[in-house]
Amino acid sequence: IAEAGAKGIDVFRIFDSLNWLEAMKVSIKAVREHTNSLAEVCVCYTGDILNPDERKYTLDYYIDLARRVEDEGAHILAIKDMAGLLKPYAATELIGALKEKISLPIHLHTHDTSGLQLATYLKAIEAGVDVVDLALNSMSGLTSQPGFNSLLAMMQGHEREHNIDLKSLNNFSNYWEDVREYYYPFESGLKASIAEVFDHEIPGGQYSNLRPQARALGLEEQFEQVKTNYAAVNEMFGNIVKVTPSSKVVGDMALYMTSNGLNKEDIIERGAELSFPDSVVNFFKGDLGQPSGGFPKKLQKLILKGEKPIRGRPNLHLKAVDFEGGFKDFKRKYDKHCTFTDFISQQFYPKVFEDYYQHKKVNGEVWYVPTKAFFYGLDYLYL
Repeated sequence: IAEAGAKGIDVFRIFDSLNWLEAMKVSIKAVREHTNSLAEVCVCYTGDILNPDERKYTLDYYIDLARRVEDEGAHILAIKDMAGLLKPYAATELIGALKEKISLPIHLHTHDTSGLQLATYLKAIEAGVDVVDLALNSMSGLTSQPGFNSLLAMMQGHEREHNIDLKSLNNFSNYWEDVREYYYPFESGLKASIAEVFDHEIPGGQYSNLRPQARALGLEEQFEQVKTNYAAVNEMFGNIVKVTPSSKVVGDMALYMTSNGLNKEDIIERGAELSFPDSVVNFFKGDLGQPSGGFPKKLQKLILKGEKPIRGRPNLHLKAVDFEGGFKDFKRKYDKHCTFTDFISQQFYPKVFEDYYQHKKVNGEVWYVPTKAFFYGLDYLYL
């Protein structure tokens, strides 16, 4: 955090995949004490506060968490709606209540998988939200954010209208629409908005990755079953907050069940003999922290198979990093021209950095290669 702040990051959006404030405290403190940046602390939104049957993620749950975030020293509160589940009238209630109970600026982030989110933003703006996240129209919608250009047009004549040149913005959008064509293999596969997101609750950032994962496992034809199993896994796991990396755990389990033809009953009845994905084992061990309401005890026992879970912050068990000596060793192993930022990257992601370094060693600076040639190879030139 200190290094990123020194490199120019002026807002740190801090979140925990289980809304576990204990895991965010170190980062909040680091931003406040070691940078001149802002600590924007997230409350991840899931469920539906207007559903009378909702027992876990109620309005009181979010207000209590927001108050504790404010007490912990956040400069800004972010509502991170990673699956686009916040409906318009729920936004009125949530933002209105938060404005009454806390004094922090509120920043709303959502994904537009359902197609509802411009309406959600309008209701949030009317309720007093301070900031919303958008994407240029050519990059917006579906699993992305709502459209910047469209919201700008919607707000014309409103008391909170921004004086931004819509024609100029449309020109930028047109440019990126052309650029986007180069990246078509990475599209989510969605052709239109889907209301079933309110059933399976797959985050926008995960949806575009889940289908390629299913394809790689030979399960693309069973993607509807993967989504059904995703919802089933969430229920089994105790209805957890699903955002990186907890969402990956749910996705891995859904793919595992689909690949092996398993259902919820099979997991409970045959759990003792099943070998679960590593991410699932690590989750129930406590490596991602503690979910609200705790782990389902019976399932946790089946998955851990006698291994004891940890109770506190997972990073309390990490060995201290020798930054000075470690950096020297790092340069000896890789390259004397490597920077301290390279060293930090390697500490976070050893395998990713190793692959990157070896690729760069063999291929050089591939960022010089034009996008089309990089992804699809050079065109033949016929004379």
